[in-house]
Order: sequence, then structure tokens, then C-alpha cells
Amino acid sequence: MNPRPLTEREQTLIESYSHCQLAMTPQRFRSKWALTYPQMACVCDRSVPTVSFWFARGRLYRRPTKADLRHLAIMDFLLDHNEAIPPELKDLLCPPRQGGG
Repeated sequence: MNPRPLTEREQTLIESYSHCQLAMTPQRFRSKWALTYPQMACVCDRSVPTVSFWFARGRLYRRPTKADLRHLAIMDFLLDHNEAIPPELKDLLCPPRQGGG
């Protein structure tokens, strides 16, 4: 299998993406969307206790990772633009579950 070479436009897209600072704090996300800790844990692929530490004060506080902030920002984008995203594009991004899900 030979990978396809990148076009100049694709290289520009990669360069732009590499500098993208897409991030949203859990506090900002939760002030905008009424998600529960279990739902936020599902979005970020974290445990519910981990999410609760993001909202804790003092010694119990844990900082979310860059990946967590990116997951929340992407979910915010998808929630904001859900109606404008064509179903075919949604299916490419997040394929429907096969079977009983």
C-alpha cells in the first residue's frame, strides 16, 4: 500500500491544525451545557471521580489534560453546530454503533 502524497492545500491544513489551540475548560463547558459528571466523563473517556476532581477545590482539585480540554471543545462545537452538520459528515466523524447500541 502506497500512501497518497499530500497536496499543498492538505499541507496547509495540517500546518493550521498543528497550531490550533482548541480547548474548553470543564467549568466553562458546564456553564453552557447541562451535562452531568457521568456524561462529561463519557465525552472525555474518563471516570466520574476524575471529572469530579476537575470541579473540586483545594487539595482535591485535579487539572484536566489537554486532551480533556480538546474533547470538551469538540463536543461544544458539535452541540453548537449539530443541525448544520450533514448526517454523512457526522457518520464519518462518529460512525453509528453496530448492533444493539
